[in-house]
Amino acid sequence: MQLKTKKKAAVSLNKKTFWQRCCEQKVLILMSVPLVLLKILFAYVPLVGWSMAFQNYKPAKGLFDQQWVGLDKFKFLFSDNVFLHDIRNTLAMSVINLVLGFVTAIILAILLNELKNMFFKRSIQTISYMPHFLSWIIVVGIVQNVLSTDSGIVNDLLLRFGIINSPVNFLGEPKYFWGIVGAANVWKEVGWNTIIYLASMSSIDPSLYEAAAVDGAGRFSKMIHVTLPAIKGTIVILLIMNIGHILDAGFEVQYLLGSGPVQDVSETIDIFVLKYGMQMNDYSLGTAAGIFKSVISIILVFSANWLSGKLGEERLI
Repeated sequence: MQLKTKKKAAVSLNKKTFWQRCCEQKVLILMSVPLVLLKILFAYVPLVGWSMAFQNYKPAKGLFDQQWVGLDKFKFLFSDNVFLHDIRNTLAMSVINLVLGFVTAIILAILLNELKNMFFKRSIQTISYMPHFLSWIIVVGIVQNVLSTDSGIVNDLLLRFGIINSPVNFLGEPKYFWGIVGAANVWKEVGWNTIIYLASMSSIDPSLYEAAAVDGAGRFSKMIHVTLPAIKGTIVILLIMNIGHILDAGFEVQYLLGSGPVQDVSETIDIFVLKYGMQMNDYSLGTAAGIFKSVISIILVFSANWLSGKLGEERLI
């Protein structure tokens, strides 16, 4: 009886503490209300449209006056070779973007952290951030000019150094496409992705570096044994978040660069949704493909979060 009484008292105390905290933070809660309402309005209310995936949707009828077809659209998706092919392309480009993006951002952040000249450091940071603010249309135009067979700088340099005998049509060869997409993503986002790592590095206790120096560690050893372990938690959290976007390989760069010769390797799930949902007016099939992406993303986030906890690393939730 005494144990039960203590448990009830502890529960009551926790509830009281929770409401006390709510009262103490009522200004912050009131400030967040408009943002929560906007999130509900634009992120959750539209989920009613997911019902189209279980219908043979016709635009002339109301949403709930449609013919219900159950899981027929999903069955068609997974029996369609085009969709399965697009899943392969999406996964391949997503993994390339994830690996290249993580590795390059961490390396650049560590190198920037080691710079002692603040003017040079800030200049490099500014230059690396700038491509993030360019639209993909501009980036694709730059990629096309750089890789052009007529006046592209890449072909020009390869010819000058005797690596190739004639210009290579990089944008017309399927075997180069995934690498080009990965390189374009790195060039555009690597500077922006370093921001959170640099913020994490700024909180590292300087005495750790001093102790490492006393033990005879050089700059490279400090990076490996002090800097990297200190930002491990940040790396794990960002990795969990990015794993949830593993089916978001992108849309703009694949759509703009995916001409006829490379269409077999350029089409992603997003392009599939556009093709069937908008161009062929099969909104139900496009919605089913979108639901598939969302469900897989949720499963991957929770799986990565669970695995991280089991391994003793930082968890997102």
